[in-house]
Amino acid sequence: MKKKSEKKKDIDALHQDLEQSGNLFVTGYEKLRVDQDFELRKAVRGAGGKYRVIKNNLAEIAAQGTPSEAVLKNLRGMTSLAYTSNDPVALAKALTTYAKANPSFTFKAGIVEGRAIDVGAIIELASMPSKEQIFSKLLYLINAPAQRLVTVMQAVGRNLAVVVDQGVKENKFQA
Repeated sequence: MKKKSEKKKDIDALHQDLEQSGNLFVTGYEKLRVDQDFELRKAVRGAGGKYRVIKNNLAEIAAQGTPSEAVLKNLRGMTSLAYTSNDPVALAKALTTYAKANPSFTFKAGIVEGRAIDVGAIIELASMPSKEQIFSKLLYLINAPAQRLVTVMQAVGRNLAVVVDQGVKENKFQA
């Protein structure tokens, strides 16, 4: 049993984490084995997030004054939090992949960029491409016109060289 001072430290640490992270996924878990929990924590860390099992009343107290206050009120059952200040898509993908493999792991709610979302929105978020994929597509689209321009400019010079070469072969030019 934790002492009151230890609980206060936990609440303060969670409050600070909730203020700093704009992306939070509230999840439920039932009957997870230790090896399953280890794999979940590993997947969350790999996605750049943090994972914490929390008592419902402590989560509600820690969330006071943060954007996650509405989501963490009146929680029931076993609750855990996965949160990040980085890419929410990567964390959502990691959690949904884990949830597909472990049906006892469920979503309750979430917050992305300070806005509350429901379970359906979390699944839609997980199907989105990651930031890196979006950036690479954007750079390709920006770079494509420049590549086409260079190709066209090279074609003009190449076509001129072909015409001159054919003229020389057919003795069309007189010296």
